[in-house]
Amino acid sequence: MSTPALDATIRILVVDDERPIREAYRELLASRRSRKPSEGDRLRAQLFDRPEPEPRAVNAIEFEVHTADRAEAGVEAFRAKLEAGEPFDVVFLDMRMPPGPDGAWAAAEIRALDPSIDIVISTAYSDVDPGEISARIPPVEKLFYLQKPFHAHEVRQLAIALGRKSRAEAQMRRLAYYDSLTGLANRDLMREQIHKALALAVSNGRRLATLFIDLNSFKRINDTLGHSVGDEVLRVTAVRLSSAVRSSDSLAYAGYEPARMGGDEFLLLLPEIAEVQDAGLVAERVAKALSAPIRVDGHELVISASIGIAVFPEHGGDLESLLRNADLAMYFAKRDRSAAFQYFDAAMSATALRLLTLETQLRGAIERGEFSLHYQPQVSLGTGRLTGMEALLRWRSAELGEVPPLEFIPLAEESGLINPIGDWVLHTACRQASSWLAAGLAVGRMAVNVSAVQLTQPNFVERVEHALRESALDPSALELELTESALIASYERAREVLARVRALGVQISIDDFGTGYSSLNHLKDLPVDRLKMDRSFISRIATDARELAMAAAIIAMAKSLGLRVTAEGVEDDEQLDLLESQHCDDAQGFFVARPMPAGKAEGYLRTFAFARRDEGKPS
Repeated sequence: MSTPALDATIRILVVDDERPIREAYRELLASRRSRKPSEGDRLRAQLFDRPEPEPRAVNAIEFEVHTADRAEAGVEAFRAKLEAGEPFDVVFLDMRMPPGPDGAWAAAEIRALDPSIDIVISTAYSDVDPGEISARIPPVEKLFYLQKPFHAHEVRQLAIALGRKSRAEAQMRRLAYYDSLTGLANRDLMREQIHKALALAVSNGRRLATLFIDLNSFKRINDTLGHSVGDEVLRVTAVRLSSAVRSSDSLAYAGYEPARMGGDEFLLLLPEIAEVQDAGLVAERVAKALSAPIRVDGHELVISASIGIAVFPEHGGDLESLLRNADLAMYFAKRDRSAAFQYFDAAMSATALRLLTLETQLRGAIERGEFSLHYQPQVSLGTGRLTGMEALLRWRSAELGEVPPLEFIPLAEESGLINPIGDWVLHTACRQASSWLAAGLAVGRMAVNVSAVQLTQPNFVERVEHALRESALDPSALELELTESALIASYERAREVLARVRALGVQISIDDFGTGYSSLNHLKDLPVDRLKMDRSFISRIATDARELAMAAAIIAMAKSLGLRVTAEGVEDDEQLDLLESQHCDDAQGFFVARPMPAGKAEGYLRTFAFARRDEGKPS
């Protein structure tokens, strides 16, 4: 898909109440090969005050001529072609068309539909004042006059000159107002459309809605698979958006196409909706259209979208507030992920201010020494021995106090700050594990969480190597944990990178397993050592037989694939017993031990003794 192209045909509308004149226009502008003069030529010569024509050479200009016999019919013909996306380039209007409205009336109506159209008014009356007509139908520079009888050559040359000028102006407009990659309207054109739609909404007392659409994980695709793949994803998205608009009954009258606002951001204008919830119905249709897999260069990509909705007048009374609030609602939809779209809410502004403050403080947190790692033990259910420690990031801001990881980690991923923060976590955890091992403490393995954003870095494997080398930690003592969603978002890239990490001797685990809808076919092909069963499966296994059956199925599946299983979120000995009865390998949770700062974790390692239920709670 590309910027809408202009065909070579010049479209002419002729409005005249006399049929012979309409036919003469049509024949005069017809493109045909040389021929002998006909009776029609003689009639045309009489009408247009020219001698018998000589045989004509092949004409390189193609015209598409439409005619109307009344002013009202001419205006309707113009409107129909405009709505069909095939606008006229030049309009020829007869001044006097009794008994209905005259050419000046038609010119004013047509100008209201398209201010840029060139109009030629022809008249046989000397009492017509061009100055008076021009004052009624601005702009003056786009209004021309022909005095009857006029030479046929004059008509033809005027049609050619104005038609070419119209096409040149239209091409310039397309370059200025359409996106060259997707062919959609660009930001500037969409802003013009919203201005016009707002004026109509105010005068008609109607609502309108703006839908701000952002593709999830698009940057990751660009970074891992290249810009050519990313460009194709954007083109496919544009086609699907346009199709979703055209196939929607509620949008059939609108006449507005989606716009690409830049990058992977798109905007859809709904210029006339009856109820606020109507915008949500369209958003659902759009989200569904964009969710189908896209196959590009042998890669199957699943692209979801986050959509923010702002409705006039409920969510803003002018263009800037509508765009800002739709964008803000989209941001919250992206953070939430529980629904494809969000309506703007006034509370979002306060939350956005909080997030801005968080991001500002997050940028200097490493330099100010505000980060720390806490360590949570993992133990074997078979032997009771310590098998590992998971490094968990904590942030105590000098200005904001303790900030929960669930609040700042998503922000770090969105802003790209997760890369330097992730490096700090990896290096700090590796140094700590190496120090404990050098002191003779049985750490087992050090588990470090890795974000999907980190995985897309071109030099991610080299960063892991550097952390191991700098800390002198044996690779077998390091385990990298990735969530299912990180693997699914870019499966082929993840498989390639993890294979290289595994070749270093580093172990790989999938965190929060069971919540990301992993494909088992993908799972068997990934270089993975361990599944960490999400706490949502553990919390009710002692009270809900179905939850226990689900946990048992995950454990059995992992065993069949040669993978070990760690249960997260273990909170009591009954859960512990049930997990052991299903041959789960390891447990992690408050019942075993809470996350601890480095000093306390070292004391735990020195005095560790895992006690069973009959011996009391683990120390």
